[in-house]
Amino acid sequence: MPVPVLVQDNVIEIRLQCPHRAKLLTELRSRTPVSKCLSTKSYEFLPDQHMSTPMNYLVTGAGRGIGRGLARNLLAQGHRVFLLDSNESELSNTLSLASDWAKSSFSVSSNSLYKGKVVDLRNREEIKNVVGEVNEFFGGRLHALVNNAFATPHTWRDEKGMEDDPSSDDIMDQWDDKIAVGLTAPFLLSRLCVPMLKGKGKESSAGCIINIASTRAKQAEDNHEGYSAAKGGILGLTQSMSISLGHRHNIRVNAIIPGWINVENENKAADEKNAKWEDGMTDEDHSWHPAGRVGKVEDIYKAVKFLVESDFVTGEEIVVDGGVTRKMYYPE
Repeated sequence: MPVPVLVQDNVIEIRLQCPHRAKLLTELRSRTPVSKCLSTKSYEFLPDQHMSTPMNYLVTGAGRGIGRGLARNLLAQGHRVFLLDSNESELSNTLSLASDWAKSSFSVSSNSLYKGKVVDLRNREEIKNVVGEVNEFFGGRLHALVNNAFATPHTWRDEKGMEDDPSSDDIMDQWDDKIAVGLTAPFLLSRLCVPMLKGKGKESSAGCIINIASTRAKQAEDNHEGYSAAKGGILGLTQSMSISLGHRHNIRVNAIIPGWINVENENKAADEKNAKWEDGMTDEDHSWHPAGRVGKVEDIYKAVKFLVESDFVTGEEIVVDGGVTRKMYYPE
């Protein structure tokens, strides 16, 4: 019986019915590594020369939102990921899905490709402790640290303004949390991860740090003072660390500045109702962007991939916003 074969981008995909699967798989495994069983009816075979080198990633805020989307895409490409998040429920849900995302060979369990840990990034001791676990999990080698986490909500709670209740410490407590998670934690994690990011001799190049900022670092909305200050600070931190860590260790440091990246489908509640990326968005939402649509997590993943692979790029800020910040806007 003829076997359906699709060849595209140097990937051979063979689709076959159950009676023929085992025989063909045995034959092809003898000469071609099997990277993943895509479904009960298909396999994907990647020749050695076209297989990407697995890398080790530490991603903060990986339980939901952009961080979760990055973890999913990285695992799907065969990379190893250590996921950090402060929300136990969201992280647990994400980890329950990770084995379906992970791409591994038949000789490596998908469970060995990822690990998650609930960490309060306001707590410096917790950060120090988890870095030890990361070091052990990755065997002392980290290719990329992605500082993505931020304390939610991005605005002040209860719709307050910065000038409300000046006798109360509530706004200042929230400020401290946002700066701790959004600026201090990335700095501390970067410091602690340097030994894992440094190249191990001539045969191993240094890793990189990618800080996730926001267009709110350069544009403002009401009541985003804490968020904007932290994201603006992360851009300054990116520039400074790129010089210090670059000259001393060849560690590259860059920032990604996302615009509207719709992540309403990247959380536990969305999973339970099978929400889609496009749900709730209008034609007007998409047309507002010169690129023609609202952003996706995959857009940020592509920027991360570019920065990890581009070993002559450091100290840069990559805006991923569909062109919105380039628009001149006048009220009608």
